[in-house]
Amino acid sequence: SSGINAEYGGADTCVILGSRILEKPRDPADARETLAQLSGKTVEVITAVCICYAGACNSFHVSTEVEMAHSSEERIRQYVETGEPMDKAGSFGTQGQGAVLIEQIKGCYFNVMGLPLTRLTQELQKMLDH
Repeated sequence: SSGINAEYGGADTCVILGSRILEKPRDPADARETLAQLSGKTVEVITAVCICYAGACNSFHVSTEVEMAHSSEERIRQYVETGEPMDKAGSFGTQGQGAVLIEQIKGCYFNVMGLPLTRLTQELQKMLDH
């Protein structure tokens, strides 16, 4: 052991429709196409997290179901024009204007935002307690 007490972590979120992993859109047309496919469907949002502290690492994942609202072409076009979906897996976010595209969330809201805060806090506390 080097005696260094380093702390670090990382997380990444993916959106899954059926058996397809939805990435960030390539361009506005790709975002519109993805959102049209998601309209009225349920997707799974999974965030994988790895945290390291005092030489120990812990990894976990959290899954949340997101039921998308039925959205018209016009609503999708207006949302894409905001630029908001361009850096988001699945072309949508729960925060900001993307909230109107979501009918219901089953599970951790913060997981859909990209970091499951409650679970992360629980896991960090376990590491600190050991």
